[in-house]
Amino acid sequence: MKDEKYQRSIGLQCPTCGCTDYEYEYEQGVDETIELAKCASCGRELTKDELIHENSENIQEHVSEIGKQVTEDLAKELKASLKKAFRGSKNIRIK
Repeated sequence: MKDEKYQRSIGLQCPTCGCTDYEYEYEQGVDETIELAKCASCGRELTKDELIHENSENIQEHVSEIGKQVTEDLAKELKASLKKAFRGSKNIRIK
């Protein structure tokens, strides 16, 4: 299975105005992953964690879509593998 097929980029929306454009400000400190995101439209400032929390429903929906896609692809791959393995057998048929 190819990993590239299941990678997605999710646009995080501002909880106030719904805009997806942000200006990022990195705080200097021990943990450089802490950043402030300022909405380009309304100017609301959120930390990265707050932004992810506000968009958790959208993120969960994408995760479940990818999960369904992975399950379907695994089932197809398993079925093809079993058909190939038992191709010469007269007693075993896979539908």
